Amino acid sequence: MAEEREILVKVEGVSKKFCKNLKRSLIYGGGDILKGFVGKEKTKGLRKDEFWAINNINFELRRGECLGLIGHNGAGKSTLLKMLNGLIRPDEGKIEMRGKVGALIELGAGFSPILTGRENIYNNGAVLGFSKEEIDLKFDEIVAFAELKDFIDTPVQNYSSGMKIRLGFAIAAQMEPDILLIDEVLAVGDMGFVLKCFNHMDKLLRKSAIILVSHSMPQVVRMATDLLVIEKGKQQFYSKEIGDGVNLYYSKFGSDIGNFETNDKAELIQVEIKNIHKEVVKINGKVLLDPYQPVEVKVIINAKINIDNPAIYLIFYDKEQRSFAEVNNYSESDCIESLEKGKNYEFLATFDSLQFSRGAYSLSIALGENSPGKREAIFRIQSALFFQVDNHHHGWAPIQFLPKWEVRS
Repeated sequence: MAEEREILVKVEGVSKKFCKNLKRSLIYGGGDILKGFVGKEKTKGLRKDEFWAINNINFELRRGECLGLIGHNGAGKSTLLKMLNGLIRPDEGKIEMRGKVGALIELGAGFSPILTGRENIYNNGAVLGFSKEEIDLKFDEIVAFAELKDFIDTPVQNYSSGMKIRLGFAIAAQMEPDILLIDEVLAVGDMGFVLKCFNHMDKLLRKSAIILVSHSMPQVVRMATDLLVIEKGKQQFYSKEIGDGVNLYYSKFGSDIGNFETNDKAELIQVEIKNIHKEVVKINGKVLLDPYQPVEVKVIINAKINIDNPAIYLIFYDKEQRSFAEVNNYSESDCIESLEKGKNYEFLATFDSLQFSRGAYSLSIALGENSPGKREAIFRIQSALFFQVDNHHHGWAPIQFLPKWEVRS
């Protein structure tokens, strides 16, 4: 049992620097090579035009654990993954990888486009350290998982991006490596195959260590036992408290100030959202909501003309700017019948709860005029407000219901 929990990945003080200037980069690289020949150490610290892509990263991963590696574009995630896979060397620090490593870190990486899918399976399996006999035993499972039986003898250059993803994941996962590295490439696949991949990783995790890079927090939360957040190459968060790290990641999105606009008919003066019975808490400028407490949305509008039968629309968006919920006051009998030119009007929408999954969201506001036989858009302001939800329920969908359950035999 102790052997199953052995440390497979150990990263200590790892840093990697790059140079923005190509000519100077070649000069630096040549100088470092010459120093290596004569036994001198490479230049430490940064030289002109250099920057740290990765700076002092530390973590360890045991068999049976999955590290979720998250951060914004350009944070250094792919650079770290390439160092773990041995494609580039760190400038400082030490990386220990124990066992066979499977990697899916770049679309089509490791495939020869002129070779068939069959030939690439054997080539990639050999690179992973497996013998022809071992690959023979897994070949049918790889082809079946990739769903490429009719195309396995077709050159890979004729494959679609989805087909390459299926084949790459099937080789990396079905050969059951000790360590599996997966970059954002799974985002290219269709949802059915992505779910199939995650179900397989559940089985693989029993005897492997997985490092997963993804911008999809439901995917990360589903798999990760540990979480590492990188920001501009630096380690911002490393813990088994996945929820705290996800909150930190979400807090980097957007702003608490939307793009309010004025036109010649009406102006959005203010919009705010808060829990009614709790003190307002903010994280990096955004209101943090408890999804199971009453919530109030306040909208203040200045009318620049007389508007009959005004209708307010509230549209909720996730961080990928996909709308998933909306509400309006069409049928509210106690809503104001008209807005008078030059006056400010306050609209309040009260919700018993907003049972949203943990994440970052935005609220768009629209105003329309809905007189009999007339429907006119006055304004629509996208992402007028950004807010964040802290929910211990974190699923694939943005809405997390809490029904009353019964068990009957």
